[in-house]
Amino acid sequence: MSANGPIDRIVFGDNQFFGINHMSQDKAQERAERFAKLDNVMAVYDHAIEAGIEGIMLNSNDRAKGICDRFRADPDKYGHLRWYPSIPYPHKYASMVNDRGMVGAVQEILFAQGAKSALGKMLKGGMAVATLDAVKLMKMLVDQEMEIYHDLDVRVVFLQNVIVDLMLGYDVAEPFKAYCEHIRKKYGAYPGLITQNLPFLRAKLIEWGIEDVVICASINKIGYLMSPGVEEYEQVLAENDGTKYPVMAMSTLASGAVPPAEAYEYINRHNIQSVVFGASSPGNIRQSVSLIEPEGASA
Repeated sequence: MSANGPIDRIVFGDNQFFGINHMSQDKAQERAERFAKLDNVMAVYDHAIEAGIEGIMLNSNDRAKGICDRFRADPDKYGHLRWYPSIPYPHKYASMVNDRGMVGAVQEILFAQGAKSALGKMLKGGMAVATLDAVKLMKMLVDQEMEIYHDLDVRVVFLQNVIVDLMLGYDVAEPFKAYCEHIRKKYGAYPGLITQNLPFLRAKLIEWGIEDVVICASINKIGYLMSPGVEEYEQVLAENDGTKYPVMAMSTLASGAVPPAEAYEYINRHNIQSVVFGASSPGNIRQSVSLIEPEGASA
């Protein structure tokens, strides 16, 4: 990777802010209540930045715009940060359809930025629908999601695994090529793909000749959310060229099942270019930062 510079070794994630805990519903609920106030969310971000983190991953959920507005409002304090959006947020669209119906949901998407913006979207979207142009529709929806992150320094735009792994099932290269090209040309950022099957995704990208893509996947010593399994991941990581397919590890603690020292000792031993983690206490943030070594330090 060269045009945009390397990706951050450590990126701060956001699951803790939105009531997501795959192991404990009680913890998820406690965090959802605590972080209902945006001031509490920003306080945790400040702790992460004080610990030396300069990369932020944020999903395009219904609270993302308010968070980005806070960062944009203070460029002196936050202007140095690099952003790693993950799109889309499927629950947002499911809730929109449930609350407003399909027609209401479409209207909300079109008019999210006002009538002038809606006209342009209708022209593009209408032509896309009329010509059954799935690529144009994809670009329109990506652009809608990316409006949340305007005027921020976007380094990688990740496509969520629910979309990536679904598209992989169709075994067609064109959607992946179109997405990667759109992200590079329009946003000057690296395309990123989140998956729960890193070996298969990487093999297909190589087969299709798609390079310079950041792959984000769960990587931990117990195989949590890793398909097909730990052995296959370790083999792929050992042979992977991190300049063509940089790997970002997530779920490194396996949702609390692996202690941090063990988790990051495992990560540090492998050919992994970046780590994204979420935490809500200053002590846990500092501990994780201290345990993640620079890339190649343990080689």
